[in-house]
Amino acid sequence: MSKLVNKVALVTGGNSGIGYAAAAELAAQGAKVIVTGRNKEALIKAETELNVTGIVADQADLKSIDNLVSEVKSKFGKLDIIFLNAGTASFAPLESASEEHYDSIMNVNVKGVYFTVQKLLPILNDGGSIIFNTSINANIGMPNSSVYAASKGAVLSFNRVLATELATRNIRVNAISPGPVETPIYGKLGLSKEEVEGFGSVLGEKILLKRFGQPSEIAKTVSFLASDDSSFITGTEIVVDGGLTVNSVV
Repeated sequence: MSKLVNKVALVTGGNSGIGYAAAAELAAQGAKVIVTGRNKEALIKAETELNVTGIVADQADLKSIDNLVSEVKSKFGKLDIIFLNAGTASFAPLESASEEHYDSIMNVNVKGVYFTVQKLLPILNDGGSIIFNTSINANIGMPNSSVYAASKGAVLSFNRVLATELATRNIRVNAISPGPVETPIYGKLGLSKEEVEGFGSVLGEKILLKRFGQPSEIAKTVSFLASDDSSFITGTEIVVDGGLTVNSVV
C-alpha cells in the first residue's frame, strides 16, 4: 500500500547512497520527491532512474539554500517531509586536526543542516515530518572521529529541541542513527578496496547481525518516520546498526 500519496518530500544529498535509496522508497510509497546535491550529472541520473525532481544545492552555502527554498516553493508550493541526509565525513586525530578539517565538517553537517531546516520551515505543512540522518558515531567514541562525532551530536540536540519547538504545529521531528552501511562514503574517504574490506571484516565481528547495513534498510526507516505509521513518535532517535552499539563485550 502507498502510504505517502499526495505528499511532497525533500531529500538532501539524494543522488547517492542512503539519500538515493530513501528517495526511491519515498517515491515508491507515492510521494512526489525532490532530491538535492552538488553534482548536476548525478542529479540528472537520479531524476531519470527514480522519476524525481533534482535541484542543485550546496548545503554549506546559505544563499544556495535560499535558492533551493525558492525553487521548491515555485514548483511544489509546500513540503510535507524533509529528510536531512546530506553530510560529509572525514577523520583526523586531535593532535593533527586542522581548522579546515573542523570547518569543512561543521559547515555542512551542523550549520548547513540547521539553516536548511530554518529556511524550509515556512513552506513545511503543519503535521509534516522532519527526519535527521545522524550517526552512531555521536556516541561510540571512535578514535579520530572527534569533529565528525561532535557534528552528529549537535544534530541529535537539534532533534530534541526542534521536536519541542515545532510540536505546536504538529510537526514531528526524529533522527535516524545508522551504523556501518554499504555506501560510496568509504571510497570518498580515500580508503582502498582492500582497506574497506579489511575494515568491514573487523567491524563485522562486532555487529550482532554480522554484516553491514544496506541503504534500502535505512530508507525503510525513513519511510516509516515520514508516514502516519509513526504518528505518535517525535523527538526520538532510532538506531539502525545491526546491534553494533549494544555489543560492548570485546
